[in-house]
Amino acid sequence: MRRIVTQEQSEKNESRKFYSRMQTKLVVLVILILLAFVAISFRIISINRTKGAEYKKTILAQQDYVSTVLPYKRGDILDSQGTKIAYSEKVYNLIVDSYQINHITSADPAECIAATVDALSRCFPVDAGELSKHISTMTEERYYVLLEELTYDEISDFLQIQADTKNNPLVKGVWFEEEYKRVYPFGSMAADAIGFTTADSIGTFGLEEQYNSVLNGVNGRQYGYLNEEEGVEKSTKEAEDGRTIVSTIDVNIQSVVEKCMIQWNKDHEGANAYRTGEAGSKNTGVIVMNPKNGEVLAMASYPNFDLNNPRSLSENSMLYSREEIAAMDDETYYDALNAIWRNFCISDTYEPGSVAKALTISAALDSGAITGNETYNCGGVLEVGGHKIHCHKRIGHGTLTVSGALEQSCNVALMHIGRAMGSDTLMEYLSNFNIGLKTNIDLAGEARTDTLIFDPETMGSSDLAISTFGQGYNVTMIQMAAAFSSVINGGYYYQPHMVSEIRNPDGSTYEKIEPRLLKQTISESTSERMREYLTNVCVLGTGKTAVPAGYVIGGKTGTAEMYPRGTGNYVVSFCGFAPVDDPQVLVYVVVDRPNVDHQPHSTFPQEICKNIMTEVLPYMQIFRTEEISEEDEQHLIELGIIPSLTQSDELNEAEAQRAAENGENPDDMETTEVSYIDQETGYAVDPNTGEYL
Repeated sequence: MRRIVTQEQSEKNESRKFYSRMQTKLVVLVILILLAFVAISFRIISINRTKGAEYKKTILAQQDYVSTVLPYKRGDILDSQGTKIAYSEKVYNLIVDSYQINHITSADPAECIAATVDALSRCFPVDAGELSKHISTMTEERYYVLLEELTYDEISDFLQIQADTKNNPLVKGVWFEEEYKRVYPFGSMAADAIGFTTADSIGTFGLEEQYNSVLNGVNGRQYGYLNEEEGVEKSTKEAEDGRTIVSTIDVNIQSVVEKCMIQWNKDHEGANAYRTGEAGSKNTGVIVMNPKNGEVLAMASYPNFDLNNPRSLSENSMLYSREEIAAMDDETYYDALNAIWRNFCISDTYEPGSVAKALTISAALDSGAITGNETYNCGGVLEVGGHKIHCHKRIGHGTLTVSGALEQSCNVALMHIGRAMGSDTLMEYLSNFNIGLKTNIDLAGEARTDTLIFDPETMGSSDLAISTFGQGYNVTMIQMAAAFSSVINGGYYYQPHMVSEIRNPDGSTYEKIEPRLLKQTISESTSERMREYLTNVCVLGTGKTAVPAGYVIGGKTGTAEMYPRGTGNYVVSFCGFAPVDDPQVLVYVVVDRPNVDHQPHSTFPQEICKNIMTEVLPYMQIFRTEEISEEDEQHLIELGIIPSLTQSDELNEAEAQRAAENGENPDDMETTEVSYIDQETGYAVDPNTGEYL
């Protein structure tokens, strides 16, 4: 029998099927969710087992600790007597953490801002209103440098406030970042030789650049970690400070050199100066060396600059007016700075002029091209290779010996000597003197001159002629100073150097840098004869102006006409040494385009050399051997090199007064009588002790 299904029953059946399907889906969904939770839980457990400690450290570092860099201290630069000429001083940058101040949980952030700003404004020159506005606005900022390069004395008051948490609980979000600031206590002294550093302790120019890796150390670091009990601990890797270098510079000699060099330039300021009418020369350079070992005792050039503020052109250069500086774009400005940062003594090249005649004659003697007994007739001009080449004395010197040719600086005689020697021999000896080669002095920036000398294979007769008196090829000052030293020291060529020792941070010696004898340029007998000839230059010839009172010195003058010829521009120079029988000091002075109407006069560098030697020779205990005039005596008294009778009388009066105050009988005391001048040394002597005063 057929069953009849009503519409109502049909709808009920459909509803049952729907709910059944829904239940099945819900069960499946619940099972999937449970499985997902199981999988996640398993993964969390697995991660916790394998990398839990690592993630805890990461979270800890992010929340509680910042890995802190501990800066190293750059090594000092000392002079030869141990005086610091460059050192690093610890300074502090004031850092504000706006995030910490604004996210304080124990108090109202506004109160924390007010308390912190008030403490800062009481201790430092800051604008309280501007600082409050900055902290309130930059709420997420963690590192804001408010002040830089503060000393410990400048931050000590705030540190006390910060440490007193009981009375200042709301002073938050301030800390001090340690770093080191490079300090040059003598300002501009030896600026070219020392160089300076950038903000990130990178040496620029001079010793700072050459020994950058030695002077720099390695930063340390402080960081947090979890111990086995998951407690928080700090670990510190200490910084490794840089090593100290001991230079061959003597601060006392360097200061005398710069005083004399700057004074000469000031004396020659005027209407013909470069650009603004203030500079006494385009460049002036001085090198003082020990010819026995290549040590550079002083090196200076003018204009100089302040090492503590090297990027200020207005303070560092007399070559530009304020209007010119204001009109410069960045490129021009830094080109100008690079010009004054450049070390004229090692980076600039020039034709050496007649100072090189000492090299020519020593080469001719040593090679056997001449014996030293020859004579030459100078009529003022000599035609060579179709060119008429003049002597500096247009009317001629007449008949001259070899020594006389050097004494009078005769070009014609030197051209005859060069012809007897030949271009191959001359260039061989110049190369042996290191002309055309770097000296490899331990300073950054030494110029190359290998392309600025003649090639013997293509050298013509006129090239040979002008080479004999130092024209036609270029040198640096350090090349000539080192070469000249070998002429007078027995023929031994030492590599010039600026550093004698490297020390560890604790002061112990890391490395001794001994003098390097590279070669022998001429024989000892030739060197001995050259010392005799060069002494005659200063006694009888063109170098008389350079002689300091009471001394006999040797040396050679130089005058070189610059390219393009005929413009009236000259480089004038003098290289002198003392004592003449056993040279212990060499002074080389070069004046590039002196500020005068008529430039070719070697008396200008001779004046500088004389003034330097007048003070440096007594300091080096090289004593006078000649009598001095009353005028020279008064000059030495004014310089403080010898005492006056008045000073001696004042000393005796002071001793008498001291004796009376101590109850002693002034008549019983020994007076400090001064014989005034020892006729052999020219020094004041205490007759009671025999000691020099």
